[in-house]
Amino acid sequence: MTSGTGGPAAVVRMGVLALLWGSTFLWISVALTGLSPVQVTLVRCALGTGVLIIWCVGTRLRLPRGRATWGHLVVAAFFCNALPFAMFSLGQQTVDSGVAGVLNATTPLWSLVIGLLIGTERDLRPVRLGGLLLGFVGILLIFAPWQQTGLLSWGALAILVAAASYAIGFVYMGRNLVGRGTPAVALAAAQLLVATGLTTLTLPAGGLVAVQLSPAVLIAVLVLGVCCTGATFALTYRMIADEGATNTAAVGYLLPVVSVVLGVVVLGEDLGLRVVVGMLVVLVALGMTRRRAAPALPDPAEPATQSALGR
Repeated sequence: MTSGTGGPAAVVRMGVLALLWGSTFLWISVALTGLSPVQVTLVRCALGTGVLIIWCVGTRLRLPRGRATWGHLVVAAFFCNALPFAMFSLGQQTVDSGVAGVLNATTPLWSLVIGLLIGTERDLRPVRLGGLLLGFVGILLIFAPWQQTGLLSWGALAILVAAASYAIGFVYMGRNLVGRGTPAVALAAAQLLVATGLTTLTLPAGGLVAVQLSPAVLIAVLVLGVCCTGATFALTYRMIADEGATNTAAVGYLLPVVSVVLGVVVLGEDLGLRVVVGMLVVLVALGMTRRRAAPALPDPAEPATQSALGR
């Protein structure tokens, strides 16, 4: 598992992933005005699956084969799709967006802890650990959760479960699915297909209520499914392969930055000093997490030893 940086292309992928993820909360909120949480989860999984299946057919990519691979996909789909999607939809019914943003930003920290526990996270240089912790401080500055309501509630617990579930999913995907010869798009399509099946089983628990469609709801679920689910998880697989699970999870720190920028540019919202400082802290922190380790210096005694052996 790699944990370094992949150059400019990786930075672009991180930016696109952050942009898509950063708008997810907005689209979920709009979709919930006409659909139940279970319905939102099912529709986004189904749409994401459809888009990626069409992509695979158009590019002649085959879905993964083998019982063991599909068994891993069931676990990944549960922790990285079905469970967190449902928890976010439930939590956002009672929790302020700021609190949701802070709790969601715990994903990189959960990913780091899980990676250390199971031995997949080995790059724990002080500068990288400091970057992960500093990034969370930046999130606190942006959202100021102490000024909002819902931090101690069932909704907040649901979002915290979702954040931890994402971390488990990322680590599991990196350990059992990535780097085994199957293209990222095919893996993402298969995983979302399984997630659609898992979510369908939950329809009796709130998914059979009346639907109230409107143009806004239709647009929200389309963007949520096609862009924020289908395209996002194809990029996620690629990033886990190139960057590692913890670095991929660290994209979560960029989501509030994207949200703030969209609010200023699209909605004309004010930008306070505290938020600006928080955004700068997040960007510095991400730079620290992506800083390459210094190359090891050659052992001065090694040439002499080799020379002696050569004689």
